Amino acid sequence: MSGYAARIRGVAAMRECDRILSGRRPTSLAEQLAVLAATADPDGLPDFYGEGGPVATLERRVAELLGTADAVLFPTGTMAQQVAMRYGAELTGRTAVGLHPLSHPLVHERDAYAVLGGLRAVPTTTAARNPTAQEVAALDEPVGTLLLELPLRDAGFVLPDWDELVATVAAARAAGARVHVDGARLWESVPHLGHPAAAVAALADSVYVSFYKSLGGISGAALAGDEALARYARAWRHRYGGTVFQQWPVALAALDGLTDELPRLAGYVAHARTVAEALAALPGARVFPTPPHTHQFRIWLPHPADVLNAATLALAEQERAWFVGNWQETEVPGLSMAEVTVAGPALEFDPGQVVELGERFLRRVASAARPG
Repeated sequence: MSGYAARIRGVAAMRECDRILSGRRPTSLAEQLAVLAATADPDGLPDFYGEGGPVATLERRVAELLGTADAVLFPTGTMAQQVAMRYGAELTGRTAVGLHPLSHPLVHERDAYAVLGGLRAVPTTTAARNPTAQEVAALDEPVGTLLLELPLRDAGFVLPDWDELVATVAAARAAGARVHVDGARLWESVPHLGHPAAAVAALADSVYVSFYKSLGGISGAALAGDEALARYARAWRHRYGGTVFQQWPVALAALDGLTDELPRLAGYVAHARTVAEALAALPGARVFPTPPHTHQFRIWLPHPADVLNAATLALAEQERAWFVGNWQETEVPGLSMAEVTVAGPALEFDPGQVVELGERFLRRVASAARPG
């Protein structure tokens, strides 16, 4: 079975589940079209090449939420971040960018910052967390932009505390660097940081936010900052091929997410602590961080990933219950890791029900491991 076929099978099984512990219930095309129809102004007109219509409405809404002068819609966060880092290099004359080795540009963007932008990465720290002020001040060479991923997904969705973040930004400024926040998951970082998204954006020169990772949109991202950044972003979005003829479906879905899902994220973050504590009680399980910093965290179990993924699918197809999916092998043989996302469906679970579902899942794992 191909990777795509396996994914579609998992999505179909998840849609039929009565209970879902990790993730959102997948939506059909018809359901997504209904959301767009309900969100659209019946008399409204579409956008054209990034101007007007729902795109303009979305950009104004994001700028208001982040307290910035403007925001620019991009088809992807990867493209938005290339523009932000390029802008920092042009303003400062420094092609070096301060990047964590686990940051999105280094792990998930196929070196676009270097291949397309001609930039160089300067590692900010080797620790599995965002860099400290002391580490930024001690960088071996000056950087034009310090990129801070909040939260740092590939370290376990970890965040600094507010005072640490303020000090790190101050250290970057003292060294003459601009600060860009990779805020793909900024919306759900607010509870841990103890300050609204606009306060985080006020610390930085630019911030990127995603519309599908936590808000349930179709796709898309926004790059927010001052008016000069926005003008530059629109010019380079065009050069990168990101000024799409019409993006009203993306904009409408994002507006729906900002209206309906954004207010619920704080509740998901709070419940993630309950879910994480219950999962940690399962035999052989380990969760990190404890407590979670956002509504997402990591779990490890001492079993092969293929066995765990097969058990997740079997539980879903035969018992209509979804545990945790997308298990991956780690560097330790027989130890696998998955990311848990506590969203709306998980709110139905109390601690005892989390443990009960986990035990049902592990019985299937144990059964698969027995010979014959």
